[in-house]
Amino acid sequence: MINDIINETRQKMKASLHVFEEDLHGIRGGRASTALVDRLIVDYYGQETELRQLANISTPEAMQILIRPYDKGAVKAIEKAIQTANIGINPNVDGDNIRLNMPPLTRERRIELVKFLHKRMEEARVAIRNIRRSANDDLRDFEKEKLISEDEMERGEQEIQKLTDQFIAQIEELGKLKEKEIMEV
Repeated sequence: MINDIINETRQKMKASLHVFEEDLHGIRGGRASTALVDRLIVDYYGQETELRQLANISTPEAMQILIRPYDKGAVKAIEKAIQTANIGINPNVDGDNIRLNMPPLTRERRIELVKFLHKRMEEARVAIRNIRRSANDDLRDFEKEKLISEDEMERGEQEIQKLTDQFIAQIEELGKLKEKEIMEV
């Protein structure tokens, strides 16, 4: 029973870490990354759709993202979605393609990105802690219902705390690597 809670907690924490890693891909460092735009939501004929489902996205050059919509009618909607996403890049439409030329990162922009990164790291840590709290609540409920002993509950809480520490350490490590990448000139 305790092992079920621990395994479920581990899976939820892994999922939270995965979401954080996906977020990191969207924070650009010194070069263009398709992750900056592939999850943008586009209003495609009244349907909210991720950009990656509407277009082929590539980086033909280090500082450029090329978006080739599968449907030529989606170009205007994609252009509008990029402008409203406020990612600091103006889309250039040339025929059926959209090019995003990445401006070089200024020192101020790098500092802004690092602040944004720290905010995302804190959100990820809070998510992990919320999972820990939920798991500990489940353990306490089982103990109250006499399904597990007090010793088993404490052992379970210790295991969950170890998991929490482990996942928060991974978040810190990933955050440090991304910060280094952002600040690299």
